[in-house]
Amino acid sequence: MTFFNTFRDNSRRIACALAAALCLAAGARAQSQDEPDVVRTSTSLVILNVGVADRKGQAVTNLTQGDFAVYEDGVRQSVVSFEPAAAPFSLVLLLDMSGSTINFRPTLKQSALRFIDALGPEDRVQVIAFNDKVQTLQPFTADRRKIAFAINEAKGRGNTGLYKALGHSLAELSKEGKRRKAVVVLTDGLDTDERVLDGRTSAQAQTGDEAVASVKPDQSAALRSVLDAADRLGVTIYPLALPSADPKKLLPFTPQQSAIYASARTRMQALADRTGGRLHEIRRLEDMGRLYAEVAAEMRTLYSLVYQSSNARARDGKWRAITVEVSRADAIARSRPGYYAR
Repeated sequence: MTFFNTFRDNSRRIACALAAALCLAAGARAQSQDEPDVVRTSTSLVILNVGVADRKGQAVTNLTQGDFAVYEDGVRQSVVSFEPAAAPFSLVLLLDMSGSTINFRPTLKQSALRFIDALGPEDRVQVIAFNDKVQTLQPFTADRRKIAFAINEAKGRGNTGLYKALGHSLAELSKEGKRRKAVVVLTDGLDTDERVLDGRTSAQAQTGDEAVASVKPDQSAALRSVLDAADRLGVTIYPLALPSADPKKLLPFTPQQSAIYASARTRMQALADRTGGRLHEIRRLEDMGRLYAEVAAEMRTLYSLVYQSSNARARDGKWRAITVEVSRADAIARSRPGYYAR
């Protein structure tokens, strides 16, 4: 009887311990699922996508690693990795499916399909649609039929979670290893959360100029988070601004609307400038396909360089300027201008 009681007591203790462990594990999983997408990198390598053009604006695509010199804060850096312009990309095709894009959907999808046709055969694409939510329509693949099907399936309405979608895209790209990385985002740039914050900040302004001056778009926490993640991963972002982002279509508009639209455009420009991309403004819907094709063509002319920063300072959050030079006298290199050492 004593053995039986002891066995029963031990069994109960074991069962309770197992139950507690299972609860802790379930709680950890739930917490992980509830956490927002986060890009974590432990490396101090700096990744650059670099475009080179001659004085006539024609792309130069036949350079080698020895043709490049990279400087950080004026100090030459040692390039540890180099990819030629023909190397494949992993890219996210990010489609704004909020209510403000409904009237553009047929042209939007046709233009996105044209963009896919212009990519290299080994480029891997993930298709993501966003409005209030972020939805992956097609995980990374080089299968053009699957990509096209996902584009045609994109739909929705509602608000615009642009920076949430960009954060998710960067988290997905972080899983693509050492491949070159880019995001092509078609949007009006009017992120709903930022729009509310800009409206509150400019609420007391009496004129459009006062309202615009009252908002500091580059201080947006959401924008800084995206730019910092793009810095760490070496991701180039190409925003294509839809006509619905043009405030002239709202005339007359309030001072607060002036601030909201001006700030949205400034942030889109920052996404391009800080990552070495280019902002393309779609003024007419019939231009959308051509601009998509231009982005695809530009991506095919980018070199990728990686260097280990020789800067001995700790990551103090300060700006570090980057300059890229090429040995050809008639060529000019373009890349992101630097990064914050965070």
